[in-house]
Amino acid sequence: MARNPDESRFNQQRERVLQAAAHCFNHKGYSGTSLKDVANMLGLTDPALYYYVRNKEELVYLCYVRAADVGREAMEQAVAEGGTGLEQARRYLRYHIESMVGDRGPIAIMSEIPSLTAEHRDEVLELSRRHSKAFEAILERGIADGSIADCDVRMTGNAIMGSINWIPKWFHGDKAMAGSIVAEFPAVLTRGLAQAT
Repeated sequence: MARNPDESRFNQQRERVLQAAAHCFNHKGYSGTSLKDVANMLGLTDPALYYYVRNKEELVYLCYVRAADVGREAMEQAVAEGGTGLEQARRYLRYHIESMVGDRGPIAIMSEIPSLTAEHRDEVLELSRRHSKAFEAILERGIADGSIADCDVRMTGNAIMGSINWIPKWFHGDKAMAGSIVAEFPAVLTRGLAQAT
């Protein structure tokens, strides 16, 4: 089925809005960021921005849903490609980090969840829980297939996820650094997982 060109343009522009908003929220926080900051970054008028979002709370919510989508897509791709649990864990981290520091970045850090409405907060927390469980399942598969040493999968998952989720706070778009992050982080973060031979 052919895609509606107007819908496609709307989605592309809203993606730009969410990237700009993620940049602002990551650097200035929720209270320090205004919709005018986001509009100015994109060269839009305030009324033009309201075409894509109703208010700042919705903008934060959409940024967090987008962040969850990026992580889920990376996880699904890594699992679909098969291999041992350790191989899937490393691929997932590479794909997720590539998205964070590449063309899809920046991704919003989920640090302002209390600013969301109860409905949005519950939805975002559920998305986060599902993602954590999916990563823990990869670790469990690795333990079962012998590629990952026995460990507390929840604590191990929290430690690894916490490390990658904070990348947008200190990464500011340097392409050389992006290459180093993609090359080094998956290996560094999974080095302790490997079963001793």
